Amino acid sequence: MRILSLNAWGGKLHAPLMTYLADVDADVLCLQEIARSPKSEAAWLFYRDANVELAQRANLFDEIAAILPDHDGFFCPTARGTLLDGDRPVASEFGLATFVRRSYSVIAQTLGFVHGTFSPDGWGAHPRARNAHCIRLFDHDAGAAITIAQMHGLRDINGKDDSPERVAQADALVRLILQVWPGGERLVVCGDFNVLPDSNTFQALGQLGLTDLVVSRGHTDTRTSHYLKDGRFADYLLVNAEVDVERFDVVAQPEVSDHRALLLDVG
Repeated sequence: MRILSLNAWGGKLHAPLMTYLADVDADVLCLQEIARSPKSEAAWLFYRDANVELAQRANLFDEIAAILPDHDGFFCPTARGTLLDGDRPVASEFGLATFVRRSYSVIAQTLGFVHGTFSPDGWGAHPRARNAHCIRLFDHDAGAAITIAQMHGLRDINGKDDSPERVAQADALVRLILQVWPGGERLVVCGDFNVLPDSNTFQALGQLGLTDLVVSRGHTDTRTSHYLKDGRFADYLLVNAEVDVERFDVVAQPEVSDHRALLLDVG
């Protein structure tokens, strides 16, 4: 089984992103920063906030689904706000997407908020709402189940240090996982956590027997050349002792986002 975790950056590097997602041949794709704008036929929309303008691929979820015809897709929005087509406002949703190859049976799943609640009429105040998706699959080749959870952690304009909100976020993630994962079997947790390697988040997840593969294997950068700020950690992938790690990589090339992809092969 191949598992991919990636913050897709709203599809800003659209052409290399789509090529990579089609070619990487992942069985499970855990993607963050995905947009869906079902009432727009535009290829690109723009997010504007004060002096910030970000290009967003208007229907990135649908485009990824089209290049992964052997997968089922699950879209998990955190908010419904406004993007712009020129000066024309367009309703758009933003959140997580999980794609699962159809040869695996989905036997349980849960979706919930780890910070805030769904905002139906705007992006909301900072730090904005965040969610997590947890899915339990039966792997017929292995003859066993595996639980995979992904989260996009809250972004705080003050930085990535621990805060009461981030402590509560970690506790909420653990509660969501325990709704699906029965214990005593394989567990993988991944995503753009937006925390530092010494965060209390890892102590909370450690109570489930999880170990992060990014820091423990000596990786020091989960960002690409498109990220120009300091603080090169954002993305993490954790496994428990039941997971047979055949290969793990923090992918430096190709660059398909301002985040590097995390790629795990499970035996």
